[in-house]
Amino acid sequence: MRANIMAGDSETRPWGSWHVIDVGPGYKVKRIEVLPHSRLSYQTHTHRSEHWVVIYGKATCIIDGVTTVAGPGESVDVAVGQAHRICNETDEPLSIIEVQRGGYTGEDDIVRLEDDFGRAEQKVVAEA
Repeated sequence: MRANIMAGDSETRPWGSWHVIDVGPGYKVKRIEVLPHSRLSYQTHTHRSEHWVVIYGKATCIIDGVTTVAGPGESVDVAVGQAHRICNETDEPLSIIEVQRGGYTGEDDIVRLEDDFGRAEQKVVAEA
């Protein structure tokens, strides 16, 4: 994975895609698109918190085993170290704005606990 992500970068993933809107000291802003009936890995981060705002669709958010459903204009917060996952259980696309805050926001600060695409064994944590 790439640690030095810049504004304008994007990546396609098995569940959808992400697009970096802005990045600066201590923060990164992404748009996350989740395909219908797809979900991101259940994961944790050592160095960052996340704030999700649903733009379009309905997000099923799992944070430390607790499920919350959020619609357009609603938000969900994930503290540093909390296990979390975004799911799209609908037939429609899901679009979320994610604001990451912390001393390090690299893509390699991910510990995958569960993953639908066989990536759970990839437990790479950035050294900060």
